[in-house]
Amino acid sequence: MHSPAKVNLSLRVVGKRDDGYHELDTVFQEIDWSDYMEFEESGSFSLEVVGADLPTDNRNLVARAASELSRVSGRPLRGRIRLLKSLPIQGGVGGGSSNAATTLIGLNHLWGLDWTLEKLIPIAASLGADCPFFLFGGLARGRSRGDLISPMPGSLRGTLLVLVPDFGVETASVFADFDLRLTEVEKNVIFKPLVWTEEGADYPQVFPRNDLENIVFQRFPVLREYRDLLLQTGAPVSLLSGSGSTLFGIYNSESEALDAARLLSQRMDFRVKVCRPVARDR
Repeated sequence: MHSPAKVNLSLRVVGKRDDGYHELDTVFQEIDWSDYMEFEESGSFSLEVVGADLPTDNRNLVARAASELSRVSGRPLRGRIRLLKSLPIQGGVGGGSSNAATTLIGLNHLWGLDWTLEKLIPIAASLGADCPFFLFGGLARGRSRGDLISPMPGSLRGTLLVLVPDFGVETASVFADFDLRLTEVEKNVIFKPLVWTEEGADYPQVFPRNDLENIVFQRFPVLREYRDLLLQTGAPVSLLSGSGSTLFGIYNSESEALDAARLLSQRMDFRVKVCRPVARDR
């Protein structure tokens, strides 16, 4: 099973919750880049990770998702899971959350539970704020901690060029530095709302924005420089995804994104990948 990545087309921090988390209003967009996960029957439980040096015990969200589904469903914790990593770790594209959600979906099928996605949502939400989105994929709005998901039809129009640095950013530390009194967010070079593939669909008006960018760019000035490079190569929109460290630019055509990818791959050591938005049937 594919375990896909996401980008945040908009990420607004709108308040502080009583439980200590921040209140978010975000728009997720699934992209056609993913890890791959295999699920097989077994008399015991095991997790193998290929392509990344990650723990295979409950420090890994995959193992935690399996344990929690076993606990809630009353089914024995059994199955062999093989995770082939391609997505960056602490990159802001939701790799770990996607792996956890894909685990819930995969074991739901392997164990013959036949639970609806709605029944899996509370388990996903307990694992991480991004996890519920990956049960649905496609295009969706996330509110509350980002885990209250409203799926939408269609997808973003355009092609994305994704830049992946060789370092990650810890999400919790970025939110810890966020001061709600600092209401002035750096304005991106954007004046029009994003455009969708379905004309006339019932979308909120979404202006590209990431309220976490200032904090991350202050810590890692190179990310601001590469954000600006994406704009210089013709992307009308360039943003940090989530809390980073991944950046993306949205180009009007695939040919423009490919041209920019060739240019930027000669000028930087970051991974450069052209991706397409994914739409899901609702």
